[in-house]
Amino acid sequence: MIKILELQTFKKRITENYPFVKCETIGYTHCSREINAFTLGGTDETVLYVGGVHGMEFITSRLLMRYFIRLCEHFKNCKKFGGYPVRSYLPNRGLTIVPCLNPDGAAICRIGANSAGELADFVNRACLGDHTIWQANAVGVDINHNFNADWDSVKSCERENGILHPCPSKYGGEFPESEPETKAVTSYCRTHNIRHTIAFHSQGEEIYYTFGENTPKRSYKLAKIMSDLSSYTLSEPTGTAVGGGLKDWIIEELHRPAFTVEVGLGKNPLPDSDLDSIYERLEEMLTVMAIL
Repeated sequence: MIKILELQTFKKRITENYPFVKCETIGYTHCSREINAFTLGGTDETVLYVGGVHGMEFITSRLLMRYFIRLCEHFKNCKKFGGYPVRSYLPNRGLTIVPCLNPDGAAICRIGANSAGELADFVNRACLGDHTIWQANAVGVDINHNFNADWDSVKSCERENGILHPCPSKYGGEFPESEPETKAVTSYCRTHNIRHTIAFHSQGEEIYYTFGENTPKRSYKLAKIMSDLSSYTLSEPTGTAVGGGLKDWIIEELHRPAFTVEVGLGKNPLPDSDLDSIYERLEEMLTVMAIL
C-alpha cells in the first residue's frame, strides 16, 4: 500500500521535489482555503483532471494526488510510465490537475462542522449533525450543480425533488457560478487552452461523455478508449445528476470533450482502503488520456 497524502503534504512535496511543475492558486473557498492547480509539461495546451468536487468523494483527490506524484517521478527520472514515454509527450501538451475543487466540503465530511469556522452552526443544522453525508461547499451549494449548463432544467429538477435551500447535497445555488469554487475552475478554463477534461466522482464505475448537441464528435472515441482501459461502463446520468456539472459546462460552453468518471463501487464516502484497487485499475487510462 502506498502512503496516503493530504492536500498540504502533497503541495509541499510537489514544490520541494519537482521544480518543473507549475503550481497555481486559482481561487479561495468561503473558508479561505486555497484551490490549487498543478501543471506538468507544456502550457500552450493542457488536459485537465479535476477531483474533490463533492465533499464526501475525497477519494478522487487521493487518486489524482497519487497519480501525479508517480507521473512526476517518472518524468524527473526520464523513465517510461506504464510503457509510455511521458517525457516525450508532455512538453508539447501538459497535464493540469486540480486535486480538490471543494476543500471546504472535504474538510466538513472528514473532520466535521467545526472545520467550517463561522459557518459551523449552519453546517450542523443542515446535516442534522451527520457531516459524513456532506457533498456541498461550506454554504450548502453543490458545486456540480452550479455550472451554467442547462441551468433552468437543473433548477426545475431541484424544485421537483423538494431541494429549495442550501443543504448537504444537490442544491445548485441562486445563480450559475455563484460560488468561488465554480468561478475558480471556469476562469481557469476560459483563460487556458483545454484540450479535454475529466471530472472525477464516486461511485459506480461509469463514464459519462455526452451533453446535448454540442458534444464533440471525438468524445465517443475517447470515451471508448477510457472504457476499454478501465473496464468502466459508458453510461448517461439521470435525474438530478443531469446538467449543471463541470463536464456539462465544458461541452456546452467550450465545445471540448469532457467526461465524468465515477470511480469505485459502494457507498460514499468510499473508504481509503479502496484506493489501491481503484488506482491500479485507472493508472493506464489516466496516462493515455493525458497524452492523447
